Amino acid sequence: MAAATALSLGVGKSWAQSGEKIKFWDMVWGTGQTYTDAAKGIANAYKPAEGLLGVEYQSIPWANWYQTFTAAGAANTTPAVSSGAAYLPFYFMEQGKMAPADDLLAWLKKDGKDDFLPGLIDALQTKNGLAAMPWSIDLRVLWFRKSILEKAGAEVPTDWQSYIKAGEALQKAGYVGFATSGYGFHNVASVLLNNGGGLFNEDGDPDCVTDRNIEAIDFLHELVAKEIIDPYAIGYDYAANVMPDWTSGHIAMGFEQVGLPAKMPAEVAADLIVASPLASVSGNKGAAYWVNPLMMFKTTPSQPSSEAFLAHYLDNLHLFWERGVCSDLPTKKSITDLPIFQNDPNMARSINEWQPIGKTIAARSKYPFGALNAVDGGSAMINMLQRILQGEKNSKALLEELQAGLVKVMKA
Repeated sequence: MAAATALSLGVGKSWAQSGEKIKFWDMVWGTGQTYTDAAKGIANAYKPAEGLLGVEYQSIPWANWYQTFTAAGAANTTPAVSSGAAYLPFYFMEQGKMAPADDLLAWLKKDGKDDFLPGLIDALQTKNGLAAMPWSIDLRVLWFRKSILEKAGAEVPTDWQSYIKAGEALQKAGYVGFATSGYGFHNVASVLLNNGGGLFNEDGDPDCVTDRNIEAIDFLHELVAKEIIDPYAIGYDYAANVMPDWTSGHIAMGFEQVGLPAKMPAEVAADLIVASPLASVSGNKGAAYWVNPLMMFKTTPSQPSSEAFLAHYLDNLHLFWERGVCSDLPTKKSITDLPIFQNDPNMARSINEWQPIGKTIAARSKYPFGALNAVDGGSAMINMLQRILQGEKNSKALLEELQAGLVKVMKA
């Protein structure tokens, strides 16, 4: 790789004399300021080899993040390296503004540092090369409140049929068995992917009206009809309603991020258990995740410097979890093998059982693509969920409308 050549031969301009540095934009992840302090510390600890540029760290807020990046792209003022939302690299890849990470991956392989968890590199591989490097995973797993299931006489579900049975017992005892708000797009994705469904065909075209998807929406209909989903969920906000309902115990079960316990009081966190993956009606097991990327842009003044810095950053990711400033899962096996994960049964089950069956919303498509940004941030899935919560039961018709909505979004 170019960075390796520069590192070994010490070639390049005398950057130290000019004072020029590559820019690293980083979103405000995890615990906010404590995360940012840790990330800035990793960046500041980077000591470039002779002939390579140093790095300048800049924290980027999530407010208006899409406009921030697209405006920078249009003006060719993007940074050299950046973290960002899961599907952002594919947009810039199609715009021709992304520097592929294939050379960096080859160097990591040569150095024995390519120990990424299953499927993550494939999730970032496009027809034009590797769009980014994975650094963390927003994985959705099935959580339940142990004491509440016991109180309701409900068994921990192992498949969709036993999920309905457990949900009925919880509902009868006054509890909610499937957490969602009216904007719970991620929960719909969890159910679709659990059943081997998805939104697109192999070519990346919308393909929603499939037997697997119909079965998944039928399952959600049953949860609504039996009030296993809160009848008032359509009007709920995630932060204002769903999180407090987990805290109070009103919600006893549902698909949530692996970092759910960190948002709860200690006594609630101790009562939260990750179940093993469910077998769907088709016998499939699947999970939804979003792979958070580290990207390299062509606007860098020195591609070898971008690659060398990113190799350093990837090598120090473990500090985020050792310091407790990131609630998502790491992407490297060397980090997930640490005692902080393997000694925590919930984390170990998430890593060992859920992550290997994870898929992005690009599932079934051979390659990810730029329009996933608009799909992930759009209203088509939310509109379908809200109609399900209102009791509309024609799964095929709902999926046909979803497909029409995705076609419209992707043509925009």
